[in-house]
Amino acid sequence: MTSVLRSWLVTLVLLMGLVLSTTALSTTAMAAEWLPVVFPEADAVGEPIEEPPVVPVLRDGETVGYVFETNDIAPIPAYSGHPVNMRVGMALDGRITGVEVLDHSEPIMLVGIPETVLDDFVGQYAGKSVRQKVRVGLSRRQREGYEHVDAVSGATVTVVVMGEGIMRSARRVARELGILKANVAEPATVRDDLFEEASWDDLVAEGAVGHLSMTRGEVDEAFVGTDAEGVEATPEGRKEETFIDLYVAYLNVPTIGRNLLGERQYRQLMEGLGEEEHALAIMADGRYSFKGSGFVRGGIYDRIMVHHGGRTDQFHDSDMLRLWGIEAEGAPRLTERDIFILREETRFNPGEPWELELLVRRQVGALDTEFVGFAVEVKVPERFLEIPEPVADAMLEDETRPLWVSVWEDRVTHIVVLGAGLGVLTFILLFQDWLAKRPRLLHTLRYSFLVYTVVFIGWYALAQLSVVNILTFANSLFTDFQWSTFLMDPMMFILWSFVAVTLLLWGRGVYCGWLCPFGAMQELISAVAIKLKVPQFELPFAVHERLWALKYIILLGLFAISLQSLGQAEIFAEIEPFKTAVLLKFQREWGFVLYAVVLLVISAFNHKFFCRYLCPLGAGLAIPARIRLFDWLRRHKECGKPCQICANECHIQAIHPDGQINPNECHYCLDCQITYHNDRKCPPMVVQRKKREKATRLSSKVAEAQRIPATELGRDGA
Repeated sequence: MTSVLRSWLVTLVLLMGLVLSTTALSTTAMAAEWLPVVFPEADAVGEPIEEPPVVPVLRDGETVGYVFETNDIAPIPAYSGHPVNMRVGMALDGRITGVEVLDHSEPIMLVGIPETVLDDFVGQYAGKSVRQKVRVGLSRRQREGYEHVDAVSGATVTVVVMGEGIMRSARRVARELGILKANVAEPATVRDDLFEEASWDDLVAEGAVGHLSMTRGEVDEAFVGTDAEGVEATPEGRKEETFIDLYVAYLNVPTIGRNLLGERQYRQLMEGLGEEEHALAIMADGRYSFKGSGFVRGGIYDRIMVHHGGRTDQFHDSDMLRLWGIEAEGAPRLTERDIFILREETRFNPGEPWELELLVRRQVGALDTEFVGFAVEVKVPERFLEIPEPVADAMLEDETRPLWVSVWEDRVTHIVVLGAGLGVLTFILLFQDWLAKRPRLLHTLRYSFLVYTVVFIGWYALAQLSVVNILTFANSLFTDFQWSTFLMDPMMFILWSFVAVTLLLWGRGVYCGWLCPFGAMQELISAVAIKLKVPQFELPFAVHERLWALKYIILLGLFAISLQSLGQAEIFAEIEPFKTAVLLKFQREWGFVLYAVVLLVISAFNHKFFCRYLCPLGAGLAIPARIRLFDWLRRHKECGKPCQICANECHIQAIHPDGQINPNECHYCLDCQITYHNDRKCPPMVVQRKKREKATRLSSKVAEAQRIPATELGRDGA
């Protein structure tokens, strides 16, 4: 029995090993596909970590970074209400190495905008650091300290959310792994009022002067295992000789600078420094020069570099000043000594530890070299500095505030211009009677506003409303409704809010007649065609009236499809040419462009054909507009009985033969109101004008008759 049990256990262990090895092979095979995309510098993956949920990536067996999915760290709902999942690679210094889009449910991206556009967008984040503030799109109000990446035309909300998902996820991982500190502080400042006399040994002992000493043998050992092993090797018996004896000091501190340079040289140095510039003294003796003999004018000192605050700086020839002598008591004889300036743009903080790295190079071929770095760390004693209290991490504050707030702050100019335009339109609607009596002014305002709608609202701000917005809103009510999703695009939110108010007050015609970019395109084309006397073809009213139903049927069909799949509904919503003509500015596959152009051409012969018969958005707006509160379009009792002037002149054919205006179809162009007040054209107004003129003539005759006797009486009196 024992042998049987042992056999079963052996078999079970073998099976488990087989499963584990198969899983490992599968994981490795999968990693082979995405590793070059998100972390090209790595060659293998390690065991996953649970907190935070990341996968280490390796190079030559050493961990060089981590890979994670944004949905595991910081899922942010996009326009569809669902987050876009991306795989992100991050190096140990907080640098993003690559991003790959895994899956999304964004309807705007399903048709017309290829996936390669998203790949190009996320590719802009490679090389960005978690310490940078990154914003999508160029803001007209550039904020200091922000890096900008290009947006995707027609998918602004989607890419803003994607960009924020990348950066928030990367920062949270960086904080949990200790790559990014939770708190930051303002740079420390030097206490200029504090000076103490100190000898060379005092400064070295306190750490105010950093020291690096290497023998020739130690340098040879550093190259063991590299291609330069044995190159320029030290002869036997001389390995204990000094290779370099190097010292480095931060000179802005009076106790360090004045003791090393002397009073006069220190004063000259400080007078020559800029407000945010810092001076380092680098001094050395030995057979190796920290400047090198191959330095040329205009070049870089490539043997030394300073690491501080997560960045590395090197010095140019313009950053070097001669250090004429060391005045500190007990200073050794150092044959090579110079002063190097860290400029303002380096943002050097003397309150943090920093390193001077010395690179030792050895030639291994005609063009190839190997180098090894030796570093000395320096920490300026805190008593010489004013160190501010740590303040809250500004990036953390950005992450805790709603994302839509930042988006609105970046688009203040867009919001102001849109607000001004909507203010003008509100003025037109409120004072429509006064304007209708001044047709030239009203026409100028109207066609100017239509141009504004096409150019600014449409092509520039990309604020073309769509039936997809209605379907998305309806879908969110059945799932997880969040106002923040709709606040992500301020232009669309403001425009929809205005449309909601005008639907309640005046009906759907305000949007369809004034604010729809594609509708404005059709109307402008129609106006030019009529001006050029292009023949106009109108359908009989009975046929026209029945064709109205088409757009409602299309709307209901799209709504039914959206209940099953919002993405599928977006595909069928391409019956709207808005994405092609407005969002993508006709930069699309030829079939979509041809469809949009055909509709625009038809509008030259049949006024706003698409709006009247096919537009599901217009149908969607007409349904809630049934509850409008006001009916400010004036009519005479004679309208339609028998007068048909307005009905015949209405290009949209929204006036029934009986004279009634159909608010479901009216585009609120106000042409009928101009006719209503025209006492040269509208029969009831013509009758009123003639009555006024007749009354005026009678009054004139009576006044004339009354003046004659008075004149004669005056003559007799004379």
